[in-house]
Amino acid sequence: MQLFMDTSLIFIPDNAPLEAALSRTTHMGIGAHQDDLEIMALHGVLECFQREDKWFCGVTVTDGRGSPRDALYKDYSDEEMRLVRREEQNKAAIIGEYGAQVQLDHPSSHAKGENKAAVISDLTNLITAAKPAVIYTHNLADKHDTHVGVSLRVIETLRQMDPANHPEFVYGCEVWRDLDWLVDEDKITFDVSAHENLQAALLGVFDSQISGGKRYDLASMGRRRANATYFASHGTDIVTGMIYGLDLTPLVKNPSLAVQDYLDGFIQRTSDDIQTRLERLSS
Repeated sequence: MQLFMDTSLIFIPDNAPLEAALSRTTHMGIGAHQDDLEIMALHGVLECFQREDKWFCGVTVTDGRGSPRDALYKDYSDEEMRLVRREEQNKAAIIGEYGAQVQLDHPSSHAKGENKAAVISDLTNLITAAKPAVIYTHNLADKHDTHVGVSLRVIETLRQMDPANHPEFVYGCEVWRDLDWLVDEDKITFDVSAHENLQAALLGVFDSQISGGKRYDLASMGRRRANATYFASHGTDIVTGMIYGLDLTPLVKNPSLAVQDYLDGFIQRTSDDIQTRLERLSS
């Protein structure tokens, strides 16, 4: 497969041939950085774990050079950090039994628009080869520019592709801004109660980030438990872990639908819900 960056890498944990490894994909996660998949696309990983009929393919778009670092990693150069994070992502692919892990190795500037054509080209090649039924990516309301850039590139890629190769569902999930602010009717809820030990292992393998000063492992597990508990105010918990998603599928199925208008609809429904409750309880 021809990918834009000479340093891009496709890692196949079980050593299956490349074409077979990609074509067996049912669930694909497309994240900006190493460890984003394990935070936001966990539902896909769990759906495919220990299955022969479902396979998860991870796609990491950027090279991870600009990450914060401390402790053991505080004196690492950008290139050294890039290599460490690449290896950590491959370790996660082994632990989670991914069908394939693709590291496109683009600089963040490409994902944010400087060379979005190259990112779109790579994503087109991968999605065409894999034909996943479900794609998980970042939500459009995330507060990290690179995350939003990747989400927009995914939408642009799918809009340009033959609809025959479209997934059934495209979801934008939580990393740097959660989706608790959505009204409940707009939340896509993913039950991620199972295999908490596996979840901890997937997050814990990214030592360069955790030891480097960011406890993504504790924060992500805590958010999942909080989502499960706070989802319904008048009922007991029915799951112990939940991830929220934003349905991006309509943006793919209807290319004329403006991204901003679509997102504004979610914001307006939340605003209306808050205002209606205040008015009802103030009268």
